[in-house]
Amino acid sequence: MRRTACLLTVPLTVALIAGCSSSGGSGKSAATTPPASSASAAQVPSPVASASPMPTVSGEPGSKATITLPSGQPSGQFVVSTVSEGSGPEVKKDDWVTVNYTVKDWTSGKDLSSSYDSGAKPQLYQAGSGQLVPAFDRSVVGQKVGSRVLVVAPPAAGFGSQGSTALGVGKDDTVVFVLDVVNSVAPDTTIPGDLTQPPANAPQVKDNGKAAPTITVPSGEQPPADLQQYVLVKGTGPQVQSGQTLLVQYTGVTWADGKQFDSSWNHGGAQALQVGTGSLIKGWDQGLVGKNVGSRVMLVVPPSLGYGDQASGSIPANSTLVFVIDILEAV
Repeated sequence: MRRTACLLTVPLTVALIAGCSSSGGSGKSAATTPPASSASAAQVPSPVASASPMPTVSGEPGSKATITLPSGQPSGQFVVSTVSEGSGPEVKKDDWVTVNYTVKDWTSGKDLSSSYDSGAKPQLYQAGSGQLVPAFDRSVVGQKVGSRVLVVAPPAAGFGSQGSTALGVGKDDTVVFVLDVVNSVAPDTTIPGDLTQPPANAPQVKDNGKAAPTITVPSGEQPPADLQQYVLVKGTGPQVQSGQTLLVQYTGVTWADGKQFDSSWNHGGAQALQVGTGSLIKGWDQGLVGKNVGSRVMLVVPPSLGYGDQASGSIPANSTLVFVIDILEAV
């Protein structure tokens, strides 16, 4: 549950947001798609599998790529070439994809960002949604998880005539990306498994498959004064760490009347949110850090860890909130 309506992004995502030349958020909510590009979509060339000349790539997927530039100038074509094909599922449009990357500026010859560098992170974003530059946005759709993909992005498929001060890309530069497709999650994904129900004096949860779970607040019970945490399905993935970006499904009701006030199912499915940084209500920051990826968690959040004595949208002041949250991925 976000404190603000701002799209939560990590630094590279800010640099890759279509139409952005430097840093700063999009100012959109997570359910709102930013403009497709600073140039119109019609100006983005259709990708081809090869062109002349072509960079070469060495190194194995799962480690930083070495990009060797050929002599000669870029062809100007938008190239998406599968260096090695993975054995996982195919990435579909609107899937949430996790990608490792290596980037080189063909025009300047400089090595730029890599998620394999110390302190850097993989990129989690929604494929084909128009939120990022076409070099990232379009290149992974149709690729299989585990693939390594070489992308040659002319300005129209990259950073246009503005460049990117955040990445160090100059005006009208051609940029080469090597993308390693780590994972892909469909937006309607939920956590399967038999639910371990909480005690009878706590809210009960009914699984509804691909739809939002039903939360029933116990009649006549007073809300707890402290944060209550229940693992309904225990995942087997790594523990969530503070500062990570989580991919979650969630639904929330108010304890007072049991009415739903928000749900990811109401705005496109799974959402990416950053945890442990103060961007979310305290109940989420405290309740999700340390949980395993693949878990379904119920949090009962008192007002002091929610919105306090301030109303928020349809949530009255001093409300105790009940959430069921599926932790699908953590990056």
